[in-house]
Amino acid sequence: MDSQKRLARTAGLYYLVVAVLGAFAHVVRALVYVPGDAAASAENVVAKASLVNYSFVADLVQATFLVFVVMTLYRLLHHVGKNVARAMVIFVVIAVALICLNMVHQLGALLVATDSAYAAAFDSQGSEALVLLMLDLQHYGYLIAQIFFGLWLFPLGLLAIRSGMFPRLLGQLLMVASVGYLLDVALQFLAPEFADVVNPALVTLFVVAEGALLVYLLVRGVRTMRPAEQLIAAA
Repeated sequence: MDSQKRLARTAGLYYLVVAVLGAFAHVVRALVYVPGDAAASAENVVAKASLVNYSFVADLVQATFLVFVVMTLYRLLHHVGKNVARAMVIFVVIAVALICLNMVHQLGALLVATDSAYAAAFDSQGSEALVLLMLDLQHYGYLIAQIFFGLWLFPLGLLAIRSGMFPRLLGQLLMVASVGYLLDVALQFLAPEFADVVNPALVTLFVVAEGALLVYLLVRGVRTMRPAEQLIAAA
């Protein structure tokens, strides 16, 4: 049980890095990206070039630590169901690959906005439009990665419930959040105006579910179960 708690708290520490750096990168993106306004987006990238660069590194680091999170959780939970645990890892690996590849768009926007060698090849309106295009592609690239970032929470929630190491409500929240991520992606592409209406509620769901997991991993680690409870969880 002590080794399981150590694994859980290690996963919690890694997840904390993901949460902090991911939130920082998201805030910076929100500060510079103005959908539909090329001039404002390009101006923001130039004015906040250092922040954009830091957020680029932060996103790469948090994506790397997300792999560490799922590897640690796999060690903790694979005995509950190897196929489900493997699916959890595969979803995270795909999400991380998409996130890292998508960062090229942010780097492209930064280069076009700040490097005179690139700016000289376009007039001001052309370079601003290209910056906005790069940021648009990054935005939609994140939505595509969100499919797999949402999918990994479903097997995680299932493993959490079956293992009995975590409160059943926490596992159920993670599974509901998984469905919420997929719903958000579908709405963003198919009904963006309606997506803007429901997005705040979905974001609240994501924060509650993943925040509860993070806090539980850091504070409690895993539940200590009596033998009878272990039999019920296994059933």
